[in-house]
Amino acid sequence: MRVRRCTVLFFELREEACFSLASLLAGGAGLSRVSRWLAIAPHLDHEVEVDAAQRELLGDLSPVEWLDTDVLSDHASGDLDLLLREGLVFADEQHTVDRERDDVLRASYWWPLAALIHRQSRWHGIDGVQAMHDNDLVTAERLRQRFGAPPAEVGEHVCTVRRLFLPRAAPNDLDDLLGRRATCRNFDDRSLSRELFAQMLQRVFSAQAQVRVSDDTVFLKKTSPSGGGLHSTEAYLVVQNVEGIAPGLYHYHPVDHALEPLPPPELPLAEFARLALAGQHWFANAPALVVLTPRFARSFWKYRHHAKAYRALVLDSGHLSQTLYLSATELGLGAFVTSAINEVDIERGFGLDPLVEGPLAICGFGWRAPSMETTEFDPAGMVWESRPEP
Repeated sequence: MRVRRCTVLFFELREEACFSLASLLAGGAGLSRVSRWLAIAPHLDHEVEVDAAQRELLGDLSPVEWLDTDVLSDHASGDLDLLLREGLVFADEQHTVDRERDDVLRASYWWPLAALIHRQSRWHGIDGVQAMHDNDLVTAERLRQRFGAPPAEVGEHVCTVRRLFLPRAAPNDLDDLLGRRATCRNFDDRSLSRELFAQMLQRVFSAQAQVRVSDDTVFLKKTSPSGGGLHSTEAYLVVQNVEGIAPGLYHYHPVDHALEPLPPPELPLAEFARLALAGQHWFANAPALVVLTPRFARSFWKYRHHAKAYRALVLDSGHLSQTLYLSATELGLGAFVTSAINEVDIERGFGLDPLVEGPLAICGFGWRAPSMETTEFDPAGMVWESRPEP
């Protein structure tokens, strides 16, 4: 049999504290500290605890060259069996799900650290709102009591000379629009018209123009900037309450300006929306939710194994969300963006491979409710004091 290890592998030395009666009786703190070596690989959803011998064996194996196991020592066979079962090592004649995931990673030009943080930071089944209530961290006052004061709201620098004060320009329509941009946490039950819904998608996600280098090399112009001009981020939608469009899951085609229907999730749509949003019920009833999902191969085609490629994709989602906010505000709609999402549940619902297409954030838009049931951050009173009638 010939074997090789997975393509990307990291080790973490993790120290954990546990109660120790012996320490307490001896006059100590009552804690004992245990260190463990954990093998972490982005093609796996779990960590694998390894001992020193297994760690060294992984170091002896190549991620590229196949090694005949006959050259390994006899005492390594047990360690090798464990590493094969855990998906850290593969046999050439065996084709497992873990090996398939590793093959996807090999072919996708991920920068290894970015692949690790993307895969390991995903949530599954988390209810972030319930966690805030359980830990009594719902209000800013409780956060202050629990954690003390935050860092100052402005970064102060020691100036060797007096500050140079700049002239303030008279506000115009754009300043007014920016001032009314606020996260909506109170959506009305009114349905969104098909025309407004289409206008939002056209403004934010559609291709405004194309640059065709060849038949298979095309670049799109959109209303938001994108790393390398690649526009790798796809829009997957949860349509809940839009006139003339059946509730369900969709993919948006930015060139044809069209929705592509997808199979429904296993859960009822409203439950899936709330699960995707990690329990944030104040967002979950928005008429339209948009999952911002990069296609990594599009970016990594240019930025291969690049340390900044993943960061650029995160920035792309930020650009798109701000464009969505401003477009919604101009149309009299409320909008939001959040990265507190259950990525694993979203991937399963839309049938996404996290190493190929991985959700980074969810935006949403719709009519703002007539009254504020959930607190919104509007310190200048631009939204709730002078909100225009739709």
